[in-house]
Amino acid sequence: MTKGLPAVGDQRRSQLLRGVLDLCLLALIAERPRYGFEFVAALADHGLDLVSEGSIYPLLARLEREGFISSYRAPSASGGAPRKYYRLTEAGRAELGSGRAVWQAFSAGVGRILTDSEPTGGSAP
Repeated sequence: MTKGLPAVGDQRRSQLLRGVLDLCLLALIAERPRYGFEFVAALADHGLDLVSEGSIYPLLARLEREGFISSYRAPSASGGAPRKYYRLTEAGRAELGSGRAVWQAFSAGVGRILTDSEPTGGSAP
């Protein structure tokens, strides 16, 4: 059985996202402190709906171990159990800044290749 185009597209999107998901999380935290499920919803709002809550938490734990984010507990607005929120540290702000610069240079180069390259119609010798 062969994979359909949507499955191949989802696989490629998932691979691309895996490389920049940490930067996406840092950028979302830079907007305001967030808790786990808010990341999934915010990513989906930006068209990145391939990310599950289960894949967010290990990455948040790694970012916290690396000192890029810190966490705190706050009461839930719905009156439930307290939620664990994440916020950027100064090291996280620096990491986000350098990560944005790397991403912009990388994506610009890839964009030029993908938009400027025209098929020649021939095959390689």
